[in-house]
Amino acid sequence: MRPPGPSTRCVHAGDELDPLGALTRPLYAHSTFGFTSTARLLDVVEGRVEGAFYSRYGSNPTVVALERKLADLEGAERALAFGSGMAAISACLLACAQEGGTIAGLGGLYGGTLELLRDRLPSLGIRTVLATEPGLEAVGGDLRAVLLETPTNPLLDVADIAAIARRAHALGAIVIVDNTFATPINQNPLEHGADVVVHSATKYLGGHSDLTGGAVMGPSALLERIAAWRLSLGQVAAPETAFLLQRSLRTLAVRVEAHNARAAAVAAFLAGHPKVLEVRHPAFLTGAAAEVVARQMRGHGGMVSFVHPGSAEETAAMVDRLRIFAIAASLGGIESLVTQPAVTSHRELGEDERRESGIGGGLVRLSIGLEDAEDLIADLDAALSGGS
Repeated sequence: MRPPGPSTRCVHAGDELDPLGALTRPLYAHSTFGFTSTARLLDVVEGRVEGAFYSRYGSNPTVVALERKLADLEGAERALAFGSGMAAISACLLACAQEGGTIAGLGGLYGGTLELLRDRLPSLGIRTVLATEPGLEAVGGDLRAVLLETPTNPLLDVADIAAIARRAHALGAIVIVDNTFATPINQNPLEHGADVVVHSATKYLGGHSDLTGGAVMGPSALLERIAAWRLSLGQVAAPETAFLLQRSLRTLAVRVEAHNARAAAVAAFLAGHPKVLEVRHPAFLTGAAAEVVARQMRGHGGMVSFVHPGSAEETAAMVDRLRIFAIAASLGGIESLVTQPAVTSHRELGEDERRESGIGGGLVRLSIGLEDAEDLIADLDAALSGGS
């Protein structure tokens, strides 16, 4: 029998009938769970049998059911659900940190991740560096972990996971890939040599702009170390969030396929518009980068960035003329969103840092939702042309 496809796995992976026959794991909005005997409590706490103990420990049945589905979607041994994407990344890096060791951030990274690497972790005595793939050997020290995003936020560059994993593993480091933009439908980093995958579940996994969550997927032994940090810092996802996220994951494949198609149409329109200097989208990469996309990704995702020819103020005026696109942070929902990264996700970076990173005032990031592509294109055309 052939392995189930992505849509089938989104619907059914990790699910089992409860005693009353519910088709999905019900919401157990409970902080603690009782036992018929001390012996039974000890069996659960010490891991001899499965069971719920205390929700902060991650043993809430609703959270456990979510984690089974998440692990299946990324082809991982285990998954952990967190209260946010930054909680997931922070726990991963703290689990990898060791006295005298180094953590490297590679390529373009989300502003919150940059702040963690640049300011927060060094304040704890953890050495961090921002590097490029060819520069990994020059990092020095005991390299413990390499963190990267692909595609990147907001320029949508694509990294070669397999090549980076070979280089990092030769140096004794693990590779952590933020797969938020691609989702498990378009890309599975573990298949290409990554050790751990992280997601901001707030984005495509949640998909409806109504929850905040994070996820980590990978081998059980490594996730056990990450789970210890999640426990100590109280970062486990709330059961209410886990229940909503289970609901959303059941439609992930069909949503992502629709995002892919609409983003491709919008990107093609922008590429031919006279008021657009450049379009950033994985489908438009050329040369070696295009070969990586073809080998690594099954779809190009729902994000599109472009460069407006005007100043930051003129670009903002164009953004303000949009009517279907909402000016809002985040991404991956069913509604289309627009931001200027220079004043949102990368605002905390200095002007020189933004310039070096290619994030100017004219850069616009679009999260393409599930509206009709023709309507999104008409909205963009009117805004770019100066219409109301």
